[in-house]
Amino acid sequence: MTSSISPTVRAFAGEEDLPTVVRIVNAELEADRLEERWSLESTRAFLDHPSDQFDARRDILLAELDGRVVAVAGGDWVDTRDGQLREFRLWGAVDPEYRGRGIGRTLLAANERRAAALAATQTFDRPASYGSFASAGRPAESVLQHAGYEVARWFFDMVRPTLDGVADVPMPDGLELRPVTPEQHVAIWRANREAFRDHWGGSDESEQAMRRVIDSPDTDTSLWLIAWDGDEVAGGVWNDIHDEENAALGLRRGWLGSVFTRRRWRRRGLAAALIARSLVLLRQRGMTSAALGVDADNPSGALGLYEAAGFAVHERFSAWRRLMDEAASR
Repeated sequence: MTSSISPTVRAFAGEEDLPTVVRIVNAELEADRLEERWSLESTRAFLDHPSDQFDARRDILLAELDGRVVAVAGGDWVDTRDGQLREFRLWGAVDPEYRGRGIGRTLLAANERRAAALAATQTFDRPASYGSFASAGRPAESVLQHAGYEVARWFFDMVRPTLDGVADVPMPDGLELRPVTPEQHVAIWRANREAFRDHWGGSDESEQAMRRVIDSPDTDTSLWLIAWDGDEVAGGVWNDIHDEENAALGLRRGWLGSVFTRRRWRRRGLAAALIARSLVLLRQRGMTSAALGVDADNPSGALGLYEAAGFAVHERFSAWRRLMDEAASR
Protein backbone atom coordinates (compact mmCIF):
# COMPACT_ATOMS: atom_id res chain seq x y z
CA MET A 1 0.00 0.00 0.00
CA THR A 2 1.31 3.47 -0.93
CA SER A 3 1.94 5.73 2.07
CA SER A 4 -0.15 8.84 2.54
CA ILE A 5 1.19 12.21 1.44
CA SER A 6 0.10 15.73 2.32
CA PRO A 7 -0.66 18.02 -0.61
CA THR A 8 -0.86 21.80 -0.43
CA VAL A 9 -4.46 22.98 -0.79
CA ARG A 10 -5.24 26.34 -2.38
CA ALA A 11 -8.20 28.25 -3.79
CA PHE A 12 -9.25 28.21 -7.44
CA ALA A 13 -7.46 31.03 -9.27
CA GLY A 14 -9.86 31.45 -12.17
CA GLU A 15 -9.33 30.98 -15.91
CA GLU A 16 -5.74 29.76 -15.54
CA ASP A 17 -6.92 26.78 -13.46
CA LEU A 18 -9.89 25.87 -15.63
CA PRO A 19 -8.12 23.45 -18.04
CA THR A 20 -6.54 21.65 -15.07
CA VAL A 21 -9.89 21.20 -13.34
CA VAL A 22 -11.43 19.73 -16.51
CA ARG A 23 -8.39 17.50 -17.11
CA ILE A 24 -8.46 15.96 -13.64
CA VAL A 25 -12.22 15.44 -13.57
CA ASN A 26 -12.14 13.74 -16.97
CA ALA A 27 -9.16 11.58 -16.00
CA GLU A 28 -11.09 10.30 -12.99
CA LEU A 29 -14.25 9.72 -15.05
CA GLU A 30 -12.22 7.73 -17.58
CA ALA A 31 -10.46 5.71 -14.87
CA ASP A 32 -13.82 4.88 -13.30
CA ARG A 33 -15.28 3.93 -16.70
CA LEU A 34 -18.11 6.42 -16.37
CA GLU A 35 -19.77 7.65 -19.56
CA GLU A 36 -19.49 11.35 -18.81
CA ARG A 37 -16.97 13.99 -19.80
CA TRP A 38 -16.64 17.67 -18.97
CA SER A 39 -15.86 20.13 -21.76
CA LEU A 40 -13.79 23.25 -21.26
CA GLU A 41 -16.40 25.59 -22.71
CA SER A 42 -19.41 24.18 -20.86
CA THR A 43 -17.48 24.23 -17.58
CA ARG A 44 -16.42 27.83 -18.22
CA ALA A 45 -20.05 28.80 -18.88
CA PHE A 46 -21.07 27.20 -15.58
CA LEU A 47 -18.35 28.92 -13.55
CA ASP A 48 -18.95 32.33 -15.14
CA HIS A 49 -22.25 32.83 -13.31
CA PRO A 50 -21.56 33.00 -9.55
CA SER A 51 -24.48 33.07 -7.13
CA ASP A 52 -24.88 33.07 -3.37
CA GLN A 53 -25.05 29.29 -3.53
CA PHE A 54 -22.02 28.72 -5.74
CA ASP A 55 -19.04 30.93 -6.55
CA ALA A 56 -16.05 29.18 -8.14
CA ARG A 57 -13.41 31.40 -6.55
CA ARG A 58 -14.91 30.78 -3.11
CA ASP A 59 -16.04 27.20 -3.53
CA ILE A 60 -13.39 25.33 -5.56
CA LEU A 61 -10.13 24.03 -4.10
CA LEU A 62 -7.05 22.50 -5.75
CA ALA A 63 -4.46 20.19 -4.18
CA GLU A 64 -0.83 20.43 -5.32
CA LEU A 65 2.26 18.27 -4.94
CA ASP A 66 5.55 19.92 -5.92
CA GLY A 67 3.63 22.55 -7.87
CA ARG A 68 1.52 20.04 -9.82
CA VAL A 69 -2.26 20.01 -9.31
CA VAL A 70 -3.23 16.44 -8.46
CA ALA A 71 -6.82 16.84 -7.22
CA VAL A 72 -9.73 19.27 -7.27
CA ALA A 73 -12.79 19.70 -5.08
CA GLY A 74 -15.69 22.05 -4.68
CA GLY A 75 -19.26 22.45 -3.62
CA ASP A 76 -22.39 24.52 -3.33
CA TRP A 77 -25.23 24.71 -0.84
CA VAL A 78 -28.99 24.21 -0.99
CA ASP A 79 -31.90 24.25 1.43
CA THR A 80 -33.35 20.78 1.12
CA ARG A 81 -37.03 19.94 0.99
CA ASP A 82 -36.49 16.61 2.73
CA GLY A 83 -35.35 16.88 6.32
CA GLN A 84 -35.30 20.70 6.11
CA LEU A 85 -31.50 20.90 6.03
CA ARG A 86 -29.04 23.44 4.77
CA GLU A 87 -26.86 21.03 2.85
CA PHE A 88 -23.36 21.93 1.77
CA ARG A 89 -22.85 19.62 -1.20
CA LEU A 90 -19.26 18.57 -1.81
CA TRP A 91 -17.51 16.92 -4.75
CA GLY A 92 -13.94 16.04 -5.63
CA ALA A 93 -11.69 14.27 -8.12
CA VAL A 94 -8.15 12.89 -7.79
CA ASP A 95 -5.75 12.37 -10.69
CA PRO A 96 -5.72 8.55 -11.05
CA GLU A 97 -1.90 8.57 -10.99
CA TYR A 98 -2.07 9.79 -7.39
CA ARG A 99 -4.82 7.58 -6.00
CA GLY A 100 -4.26 5.50 -2.90
CA ARG A 101 -2.14 8.13 -1.13
CA GLY A 102 -4.77 9.73 1.10
CA ILE A 103 -5.20 12.80 -1.12
CA GLY A 104 -8.95 12.32 -1.45
CA ARG A 105 -9.39 12.20 2.32
CA THR A 106 -7.18 15.25 2.83
CA LEU A 107 -9.07 17.24 0.23
CA LEU A 108 -12.47 16.18 1.58
CA ALA A 109 -11.45 17.46 5.03
CA ALA A 110 -10.30 20.77 3.51
CA ASN A 111 -13.54 21.00 1.56
CA GLU A 112 -15.53 20.44 4.75
CA ARG A 113 -13.59 23.21 6.49
CA ARG A 114 -14.33 25.55 3.58
CA ALA A 115 -18.05 24.74 3.79
CA ALA A 116 -18.12 25.08 7.59
CA ALA A 117 -16.47 28.50 7.36
CA LEU A 118 -19.08 29.57 4.81
CA ALA A 119 -21.89 28.25 7.02
CA ALA A 120 -20.54 30.33 9.91
CA THR A 121 -21.17 33.49 7.88
CA GLN A 122 -24.82 32.60 7.19
CA THR A 123 -28.03 32.80 9.19
CA PHE A 124 -30.47 29.91 8.83
CA ASP A 125 -33.06 28.15 10.97
CA ARG A 126 -32.35 24.50 10.17
CA PRO A 127 -29.64 21.91 10.81
CA ALA A 128 -26.60 22.01 8.54
CA SER A 129 -25.20 18.96 6.81
CA TYR A 130 -22.54 17.92 4.37
CA GLY A 131 -23.68 16.02 1.29
CA SER A 132 -21.96 14.30 -1.60
CA PHE A 133 -22.52 11.87 -4.46
CA ALA A 134 -20.59 8.77 -5.49
CA SER A 135 -20.94 6.26 -8.29
CA ALA A 136 -21.44 2.69 -7.11
CA GLY A 137 -18.28 0.67 -6.57
CA ARG A 138 -15.90 3.60 -7.17
CA PRO A 139 -13.23 4.94 -4.75
CA ALA A 140 -15.28 7.96 -3.66
CA GLU A 141 -17.60 5.63 -1.75
CA SER A 142 -14.82 4.46 0.57
CA VAL A 143 -13.57 8.02 1.09
CA LEU A 144 -17.04 9.15 2.20
CA GLN A 145 -17.66 6.09 4.32
CA HIS A 146 -14.31 6.53 6.08
CA ALA A 147 -15.29 10.14 6.84
CA GLY A 148 -18.53 9.04 8.53
CA TYR A 149 -21.02 9.77 5.75
CA GLU A 150 -24.05 7.54 5.26
CA VAL A 151 -26.09 6.78 2.15
CA ALA A 152 -29.24 8.89 2.04
CA ARG A 153 -30.63 8.17 -1.43
CA TRP A 154 -30.03 6.28 -4.67
CA PHE A 155 -30.07 7.64 -8.21
CA PHE A 156 -29.79 5.96 -11.59
CA ASP A 157 -28.52 6.88 -15.00
CA MET A 158 -30.77 5.11 -17.49
CA VAL A 159 -30.08 4.42 -21.17
CA ARG A 160 -32.30 3.56 -24.09
CA PRO A 161 -29.79 1.76 -26.35
CA THR A 162 -31.70 2.36 -29.56
CA LEU A 163 -34.02 5.07 -30.83
CA ASP A 164 -35.96 2.68 -33.01
CA GLY A 165 -39.48 1.53 -32.21
CA VAL A 166 -40.61 4.64 -30.35
CA ALA A 167 -44.29 4.48 -29.43
CA ASP A 168 -46.70 7.06 -30.84
CA VAL A 169 -48.04 8.73 -27.69
CA PRO A 170 -50.70 11.43 -28.17
CA MET A 171 -50.42 14.81 -26.48
CA PRO A 172 -53.11 15.50 -23.85
CA ASP A 173 -56.02 17.61 -25.07
CA GLY A 174 -55.61 21.35 -24.75
CA LEU A 175 -51.80 21.37 -24.68
CA GLU A 176 -49.48 22.40 -27.48
CA LEU A 177 -45.77 22.50 -28.24
CA ARG A 178 -44.21 25.82 -29.23
CA PRO A 179 -40.66 26.66 -30.36
CA VAL A 180 -38.62 28.09 -27.50
CA THR A 181 -37.79 31.78 -27.77
CA PRO A 182 -35.50 33.84 -25.48
CA GLU A 183 -38.39 35.75 -23.92
CA GLN A 184 -39.78 32.41 -22.67
CA HIS A 185 -36.59 31.38 -20.84
CA VAL A 186 -37.57 32.79 -17.44
CA ALA A 187 -41.07 31.25 -17.51
CA ILE A 188 -39.67 27.86 -18.55
CA TRP A 189 -36.97 28.00 -15.87
CA ARG A 190 -39.46 28.90 -13.14
CA ALA A 191 -41.85 26.15 -14.24
CA ASN A 192 -39.04 23.59 -14.14
CA ARG A 193 -37.87 24.65 -10.68
CA GLU A 194 -41.45 24.64 -9.36
CA ALA A 195 -42.06 21.14 -10.72
CA PHE A 196 -39.20 19.74 -8.62
CA ARG A 197 -40.14 21.37 -5.32
CA ASP A 198 -41.81 18.19 -4.07
CA HIS A 199 -38.76 16.07 -4.94
CA TRP A 200 -35.85 15.02 -2.75
CA GLY A 201 -32.98 17.42 -2.15
CA GLY A 202 -32.87 21.03 -3.24
CA SER A 203 -31.59 23.27 -5.99
CA ASP A 204 -30.32 26.73 -6.84
CA GLU A 205 -33.30 28.58 -8.33
CA SER A 206 -31.51 31.87 -8.97
CA GLU A 207 -31.27 33.72 -12.27
CA GLN A 208 -27.53 32.98 -12.26
CA ALA A 209 -28.29 29.26 -12.12
CA MET A 210 -30.58 29.70 -15.11
CA ARG A 211 -27.79 31.44 -17.03
CA ARG A 212 -25.48 28.48 -16.37
CA VAL A 213 -27.96 26.34 -18.28
CA ILE A 214 -28.89 28.77 -21.04
CA ASP A 215 -25.31 29.91 -21.74
CA SER A 216 -23.81 26.42 -21.90
CA PRO A 217 -22.60 25.50 -25.40
CA ASP A 218 -24.33 22.14 -24.86
CA THR A 219 -27.69 23.91 -24.59
CA ASP A 220 -29.64 24.07 -27.83
CA THR A 221 -33.16 25.20 -27.01
CA SER A 222 -34.39 24.00 -30.41
CA LEU A 223 -34.08 20.55 -28.81
CA TRP A 224 -36.33 21.51 -25.89
CA LEU A 225 -39.92 20.37 -26.00
CA ILE A 226 -42.13 22.65 -23.92
CA ALA A 227 -45.88 22.05 -23.54
CA TRP A 228 -48.08 25.08 -23.06
CA ASP A 229 -51.63 25.44 -21.77
CA GLY A 230 -52.50 28.90 -22.97
CA ASP A 231 -49.95 31.21 -21.35
CA GLU A 232 -48.76 28.66 -18.80
CA VAL A 233 -45.97 26.10 -19.07
CA ALA A 234 -47.45 22.68 -18.26
CA GLY A 235 -44.25 20.68 -18.57
CA GLY A 236 -41.31 19.95 -20.78
CA VAL A 237 -38.12 18.09 -21.57
CA TRP A 238 -34.76 19.85 -21.84
CA ASN A 239 -32.97 17.67 -24.38
CA ASP A 240 -29.21 18.01 -24.86
CA ILE A 241 -26.54 16.67 -27.18
CA HIS A 242 -23.02 16.80 -25.73
CA ASP A 243 -20.85 16.78 -28.84
CA GLU A 244 -17.44 16.68 -27.12
CA GLU A 245 -18.56 13.97 -24.71
CA ASN A 246 -19.93 11.87 -27.56
CA ALA A 247 -16.70 12.27 -29.53
CA ALA A 248 -14.59 11.23 -26.53
CA LEU A 249 -16.76 8.19 -25.80
CA GLY A 250 -17.48 7.15 -29.37
CA LEU A 251 -21.23 7.56 -28.85
CA ARG A 252 -24.12 9.28 -30.56
CA ARG A 253 -26.19 9.75 -27.44
CA GLY A 254 -28.69 12.44 -26.57
CA TRP A 255 -29.73 13.32 -23.03
CA LEU A 256 -33.19 14.02 -21.71
CA GLY A 257 -31.61 16.45 -19.30
CA SER A 258 -34.69 17.46 -17.34
CA VAL A 259 -38.14 15.90 -17.65
CA PHE A 260 -40.75 17.84 -15.70
CA THR A 261 -44.50 18.22 -15.31
CA ARG A 262 -46.13 20.82 -13.09
CA ARG A 263 -48.64 19.48 -10.58
CA ARG A 264 -51.85 20.68 -12.29
CA TRP A 265 -50.95 18.73 -15.43
CA ARG A 266 -49.75 15.46 -13.91
CA ARG A 267 -51.42 12.07 -14.45
CA ARG A 268 -52.57 13.04 -17.95
CA GLY A 269 -49.86 11.34 -20.00
CA LEU A 270 -47.94 14.52 -20.74
CA ALA A 271 -44.51 13.23 -19.69
CA ALA A 272 -44.92 10.05 -21.75
CA ALA A 273 -45.89 12.09 -24.81
CA LEU A 274 -42.93 14.44 -24.39
CA ILE A 275 -40.47 11.60 -23.84
CA ALA A 276 -41.62 9.83 -27.02
CA ARG A 277 -41.28 13.04 -29.02
CA SER A 278 -37.86 13.68 -27.49
CA LEU A 279 -36.61 10.29 -28.65
CA VAL A 280 -37.84 10.94 -32.18
CA LEU A 281 -36.25 14.40 -32.18
CA LEU A 282 -32.90 13.04 -31.01
CA ARG A 283 -33.03 10.39 -33.71
CA GLN A 284 -33.71 13.09 -36.29
CA ARG A 285 -30.61 14.92 -35.04
CA GLY A 286 -28.45 11.87 -35.71
CA MET A 287 -28.41 10.24 -32.27
CA THR A 288 -28.64 6.46 -31.86
CA SER A 289 -29.28 6.21 -28.10
CA ALA A 290 -30.66 8.33 -25.27
CA ALA A 291 -29.95 8.70 -21.56
CA LEU A 292 -31.40 10.41 -18.51
CA GLY A 293 -30.91 10.58 -14.77
CA VAL A 294 -33.57 9.69 -12.21
CA ASP A 295 -34.12 9.60 -8.47
CA ALA A 296 -34.72 5.93 -7.68
CA ASP A 297 -37.52 6.94 -5.27
CA ASN A 298 -38.97 9.74 -7.37
CA PRO A 299 -42.44 10.46 -5.89
CA SER A 300 -44.12 10.88 -9.28
CA GLY A 301 -43.27 7.37 -10.47
CA ALA A 302 -40.64 8.49 -12.99
CA LEU A 303 -38.67 5.24 -12.84
CA GLY A 304 -41.61 3.19 -14.10
CA LEU A 305 -42.39 5.81 -16.72
CA TYR A 306 -38.86 5.63 -18.11
CA GLU A 307 -38.82 1.84 -18.08
CA ALA A 308 -42.07 1.83 -20.05
CA ALA A 309 -40.39 4.15 -22.59
CA GLY A 310 -37.57 1.64 -23.13
CA PHE A 311 -34.92 2.91 -20.71
CA ALA A 312 -32.97 0.56 -18.43
CA VAL A 313 -30.67 1.26 -15.48
CA HIS A 314 -27.12 1.78 -16.71
CA GLU A 315 -25.27 3.23 -13.70
CA ARG A 316 -26.07 3.61 -10.01
CA PHE A 317 -25.14 6.58 -7.84
CA SER A 318 -25.61 7.21 -4.14
CA ALA A 319 -26.19 10.46 -2.25
CA TRP A 320 -24.33 10.61 1.07
CA ARG A 321 -24.83 12.86 4.10
CA ARG A 322 -23.38 13.73 7.47
CA LEU A 323 -24.68 16.37 9.86
CA MET A 324 -22.23 19.24 10.25
CA ASP A 325 -22.37 19.16 14.06
CA GLU A 326 -21.43 15.49 13.98
CA ALA A 327 -18.61 16.31 11.60
CA ALA A 328 -17.32 19.09 13.85
CA SER A 329 -17.16 16.74 16.81
CA ARG A 330 -15.02 14.16 15.04
